[in-house]
Amino acid sequence: MLHLVKLAVGIASVEELAHRQRTMAEGAGDGLDGTRPSGHPWLRTRMFPRRASEILDGGSLYRVIGGLILCRQRVVEICPDTREDGVACALMVLAPEIVPVAPRPMRPFQGWRYLSPADAPPDLTASGGTGDMLPESLRRDLAGLCLI
Repeated sequence: MLHLVKLAVGIASVEELAHRQRTMAEGAGDGLDGTRPSGHPWLRTRMFPRRASEILDGGSLYRVIGGLILCRQRVVEICPDTREDGVACALMVLAPEIVPVAPRPMRPFQGWRYLSPADAPPDLTASGGTGDMLPESLRRDLAGLCLI
């Protein structure tokens, strides 16, 4: 199993990411050709992961929002696709459930990076703490102080 980490560019919070994905899943201009699972969020990325089979073996896409890894979604499918301008790309179909993770700082980067399971931040619900009940802004502040 292997994970990916990617910046959520233009997204200010996990709630905004969830809203944008709900809008996309409802079919508001998604441009999909009907061969992908309906009702699932997706994203396009320029490069196709060479280790796609490892990612599809239970891997997730971790999202960096405001300099912190804050959430993840299981990767359901990765397939070749074409952007509207005719350029080849990869389409990643994600599970609808967004799982909050223990906030972890991450510097900006382009594209995506592989993330080993050992290096992935733990789910907040699996940590046994109450961090998953805290508002996202408070979790960010506490993570900035290295308290969670």
